Amino acid sequence: MKKPVLHNLWIMIFLLFLSLHCTKEDIGMKIDVRTFGSLQPNQPVNLYILENGKGMKAEIINYGGIVTSLYVPDRNGHVADVVLGYDDLDDYIKDSSYFGAIIGRYGNRIARGRFSLDGVDYQLATNNGPNHLHGGGKGFHKVLWMAEPLRATDAVGLELTYVSEDGEEGYPGRLKAIVTYWLTRDNELKIDYWAQTDKPTIVNLTQHSYFNLAGHGTGDILGHELKLNADRFTPVDETLIPTGELRSVKDTPMDFTRLTAIGARINADDMQLAYGLGYDHNWALNHEPGEPGLAARVHEPGSGRVMEVYTTEPGIQFYSGNFLDGSNVGKEGKVYNHRYGFCLEAQHFPDSPNQPEFPSVVLRPGETYQQRTIYRFL
Repeated sequence: MKKPVLHNLWIMIFLLFLSLHCTKEDIGMKIDVRTFGSLQPNQPVNLYILENGKGMKAEIINYGGIVTSLYVPDRNGHVADVVLGYDDLDDYIKDSSYFGAIIGRYGNRIARGRFSLDGVDYQLATNNGPNHLHGGGKGFHKVLWMAEPLRATDAVGLELTYVSEDGEEGYPGRLKAIVTYWLTRDNELKIDYWAQTDKPTIVNLTQHSYFNLAGHGTGDILGHELKLNADRFTPVDETLIPTGELRSVKDTPMDFTRLTAIGARINADDMQLAYGLGYDHNWALNHEPGEPGLAARVHEPGSGRVMEVYTTEPGIQFYSGNFLDGSNVGKEGKVYNHRYGFCLEAQHFPDSPNQPEFPSVVLRPGETYQQRTIYRFL
């Protein structure tokens, strides 16, 4: 029996064991697994379905660690899928929008794909104009992760493991990364990140789901109301690389310190909005990194759905789906037009390896990279 088939058999046995040993409190909390396709005959891709018994369901594949669907009830209990994505594996393989994926080794941009560490210069791919973006041509969003279902007293989960070899996409060090998704009884999608390396390297992992709280493919997100717990942001140049400044949001279209419609000022005459073709910027969060602090709150008036984002990270990238143009035909044949989804990517700041004033992204042997981000639905 070939190893991937054997691995899938053990997963099936594990899930059966869980179903036979549920406590009364576990009723409704389920993990299921289905085949989603195959990269090669010996590389099956599985779909893991997590349900919390309170109306929420998360569907995740081990290719790219992608959240393919996230079902959330509205104010009346009606459930809708609130993330953009595809029905087929082939569409995810061809996708260049990073729908729902784990991003690494480095989320966001690095200027000219270059950085120096301990006196050694490194050159990465330049896959976003002159810059490096989201880990390169084959970042963590384009690899197959090992997957293990998990269960806790108040959550069901999926642990994903990937080993990035020394030199992969130009990054130094053999990096072992573990990303664990938890769907909790409190209607949270909780994401724990862990990594260790055998050589000094840089790490900045994040999650790249596009949200539309009215339901995917239902229209643009300009009427969603957003609040960011951030008094400053990192302005960028014309290639979306931070200038190094931490600028106050006061009296600018970047001020989301109060709940404000995303579309209220998105077309304002502002150089930062012109560079990003809308919002595609990092905000420096007010909380101290460590325990998860409230980073963002989003309200969709039509459905009444509310999403809060908590994170241990120092920054959050708010992207308003500016490059969606109708060429993405998603789940159920729905077309994703301009600004049909938004991203809130908890992370360290863009281009941190070249910005010594920014929080460090260096990971050394013997150290452990850890962060937690929580998407809570109310």
